[in-house]
Amino acid sequence: MVRTRFAPSPTGYLHIGGARTALFSWAYARRHGGQFILRIEDTDVARSTPEAVQAILDGMAWLDLQHDEGPYYQMQRMDRYKEVIQQMLAAGTAYYCYTSREELDALRAEQEARKEKPRYDGRWRPAPGKVLPAPPAGVEPVVRFCNPTDGVVGWDDLVKGRIEIANAELDDFIIARADGTPTYNFCVVVDDWDMGITQVIRGDDHVNNTPRQINVLKALGAQVPQYAHLSMILGDDGTKLSKRHGAVSVMQYDEDGFLPEAVINYLARLGWSHGDDEIFSREQFVQWFDLDHITPSAAQFNTEKLLWLNQHYMKQAGAAALVPQIAARLQRRGVDTGKGPDLAQAIGLYLDRCNTLNLLADALEVFYVDIHPAPELLAQHLSEEARPALADFAAGLEQVAWEVPAIAALIKETVTRHGLKMPKLAMPLRVILTGQAQTPSVDAVVALVGRDTALARLAPHRS
Repeated sequence: MVRTRFAPSPTGYLHIGGARTALFSWAYARRHGGQFILRIEDTDVARSTPEAVQAILDGMAWLDLQHDEGPYYQMQRMDRYKEVIQQMLAAGTAYYCYTSREELDALRAEQEARKEKPRYDGRWRPAPGKVLPAPPAGVEPVVRFCNPTDGVVGWDDLVKGRIEIANAELDDFIIARADGTPTYNFCVVVDDWDMGITQVIRGDDHVNNTPRQINVLKALGAQVPQYAHLSMILGDDGTKLSKRHGAVSVMQYDEDGFLPEAVINYLARLGWSHGDDEIFSREQFVQWFDLDHITPSAAQFNTEKLLWLNQHYMKQAGAAALVPQIAARLQRRGVDTGKGPDLAQAIGLYLDRCNTLNLLADALEVFYVDIHPAPELLAQHLSEEARPALADFAAGLEQVAWEVPAIAALIKETVTRHGLKMPKLAMPLRVILTGQAQTPSVDAVVALVGRDTALARLAPHRS
């Protein structure tokens, strides 16, 4: 059975790169009827926080990337790691190293002086016929892995193709620190082994870890999973993704008014494609997803495309479905949507004009609060020649049938009667009724505002 995993470190929020890794791992498992495991790699005690763990769980839940097992926490598996280390020490695939920090620094300096790659020289590595010195008093040893000294370690990467590294390039890395705590590269190996992971899908910043992990797996007699290393994501400008172009918490996208469906669809297209398809459902994505169509080159984040997708999914959801989200956003601002027009109607009027829920809430707030148009906007759009027409229109509003066609007819009759062009009346109406110069069709805006509110807002400007 296919078993994939997402294994974030809780030293910060779940960002876009991590979310894409989670999505691809989840989709691969779903595509093949397998299982998706969530594992929290929290061995960095100094930097891992409960808040970061919760941020990861919240982000996964918002994206609806449901795991089949877990979350497993590495800190709760320490006994297992130490058990395997003891087995390796007994088998001779790991050994105690008593080299001090000062000795390692001196070794590095000598190697750099000779223009050699800094590396541990294996001075405490057991070998046939080699006599090791007595362990120095008062030095707590680390445990190092006996890395093979010849040949190559290689794998057929499911994204990057064949990768091979000479074992001579790898030194005997530490698998347990002097205080007994295991290191990242060792914990990952034991976890993937114990959890039966068949495909490891992760960022290509882990490529350098992979040969070390494969060698440990082989030393344990464990099955080596397939590896797929996803290329990095660049910002809009082609530079490394940063906060200014999208490298923020996944939950920030929720706060900024994006729908999870849009974010999922967008993430799916960051480095993967299915022909020319740009918009597809989660179900279609799972049906189509494979690792063969992931590009090995870096993906580029495009904020405009994400906004375009978000507007598509907002329109697809429809006004009624967006009512709870818009109501919640307005209520957090202290706006009571019970005092004003029907919220679904208001959303329907503005849906084509807004590409985030926040912008939609911004546009609709004016229908539920008292507004005071900016004097400069009034001065710009309410001319003296328009004032009589405005007063005439307001008088007509008191009797007109309250429906868009009738209001539209009243506007047209008024400008004709006063010899004005349509904008001369429409623009001041927009500003007075909404405080905005840009709105949907003015007759629809008048209808949405309601008779009493419209007359009250027009009253100061009728003379």
